[in-house]
Amino acid sequence: MLLAHLSDAHIGPIPRPKLRELMGKRATGYANWLHKRSRLHDMGLLARLVEDLLAQRPDHVAMTGDVVNIGLPAEIAAARQWLAGLGSPSHVSFSPGNHDAYVPGAMPLLEETFAPWTTGDDGVSGFPYLRRRSGVALIGLTSGVPTAPFVASGRLGAEQCARLESLLEMTKREGLARVVMIHHPPHCGGARPLRGLEDAESFEAAIARQGAELVLHGHNHAQSLHFLPGPQGRAPVVGVASASARQGSHYPAAAYHLYEIARDGDRISIQVRTRGISETGEEIVELGGLQDSALVSA
Repeated sequence: MLLAHLSDAHIGPIPRPKLRELMGKRATGYANWLHKRSRLHDMGLLARLVEDLLAQRPDHVAMTGDVVNIGLPAEIAAARQWLAGLGSPSHVSFSPGNHDAYVPGAMPLLEETFAPWTTGDDGVSGFPYLRRRSGVALIGLTSGVPTAPFVASGRLGAEQCARLESLLEMTKREGLARVVMIHHPPHCGGARPLRGLEDAESFEAAIARQGAELVLHGHNHAQSLHFLPGPQGRAPVVGVASASARQGSHYPAAAYHLYEIARDGDRISIQVRTRGISETGEEIVELGGLQDSALVSA
């Protein structure tokens, strides 16, 4: 399988909200967009990145959240169109982030709109979901929960963690390469205070007992590589840059990852490549960092 991973599109510009839509946290989020975030994210660059991604002809696309900014209905409708542009729902998997779940009132619409991209093999939309594709188990989680202003933390909850562990155990028995998709970095210390995964210890414990071949996340707007201990080796946890970040901002410029997941008998190998905006800003090219890294070979 060739698996593409991108995150944190932060599609804009934000449609002008109605006054009643700016109650609570959305007021500070909209002000932040007008005075800061709108200058950090480039929709033209995002379109070019997606065009390059699709040209690589991936077998599946993982999008790990923050597709919108403050959870407005008009934003969510635009995000649905954008996700559809990545491919059919059977070929694209989505895991919501904190900006998608920005306020409690957005949650029902969020769940309904993105259901086609969060439906498992059992035909049920929800989290965690399981999709089996070409010998790979794609397990989607949601860490996006409504929080107070100036807080961007995430949470899985005990029920989701328990279901995750069950799915990891089941798909391990099936001999599948297990890829977990989540928005927040799922390890302790993976993000600044008030931005991390509140129950990262529970996630780490599930991986320690059952293992995983690959964990993908976004949220930090930066490429990163971390390893969690598992029962038969380490599980690589890989973060990716924002898919729309402008060059010259305090975030790394826009990029996405490509994973080639292969099996030879009982041996699984995963190679990762990074593609993103060039230093000149003129084209999408192969980048360094994780370039040609072998994450798993066991």
